[in-house]
Amino acid sequence: MKILHNLFNLSEYLYIVKREDLYRHKGMRKKLVNELRESGIYDECVLDAIMNVPRHFFIDSTFEQYAYTNKAFPIAANQTISQPQTVARQSELLNCKRGDKVLEIGTGSGFQCAVLCSMGFKVHSIERQKELFDTAGPLLRSIGYKPNLYYGDGYKGKDVFAPFDGIIVTCGAPEVPRALLSQLAIGARLVIPVGSGDKQRMLTIDRIGKKEYNQKDHGNAAFVPMLESRARD
Repeated sequence: MKILHNLFNLSEYLYIVKREDLYRHKGMRKKLVNELRESGIYDECVLDAIMNVPRHFFIDSTFEQYAYTNKAFPIAANQTISQPQTVARQSELLNCKRGDKVLEIGTGSGFQCAVLCSMGFKVHSIERQKELFDTAGPLLRSIGYKPNLYYGDGYKGKDVFAPFDGIIVTCGAPEVPRALLSQLAIGARLVIPVGSGDKQRMLTIDRIGKKEYNQKDHGNAAFVPMLESRARD
């Protein structure tokens, strides 16, 4: 127990002993991956990551039997864990390669963050809800992922570590934050759902020059709203 205490704090240890990743879970993940492939997700790196990440760890045990259905579920702080199709689609749209530095806005449950880590990205992730920030880190570390996590305002991004090879926003923004655009490397992409209320359009914005950007619309999206920036004037 003393050795365990040196390796993990109590919450991390409790996550480990509480959940197991069994053959039946892996079988359900394989079925989910096949469904995602049939739905039009073709990036094998994304599909491998979905196969590797135990999604049932990231939701309440009440919903465990449904963890590998293509559904969103409620989590703490009145937020949700996105459906696997959405996670896979945003990860594919990001169009990054192993070793790239990626910024995630909205750590949430940690599932999307885990998928990005499993894809081999160097992940920086910001969470505005303290309750979610406090639980995501221990959980991610307990299953072997070590992203850089920050409690703060996603509208500001993380300028100190910019530029990023990709930025992914996992909540609905009323507009595209200018700080995020400025933190993209030239040639990098921002993936962001934009719109008011709980309905948005999924956009990708590629930075092609110092002040030049290309935007593309990828259809409807439905995310919980991004909290209003504390930094706005």
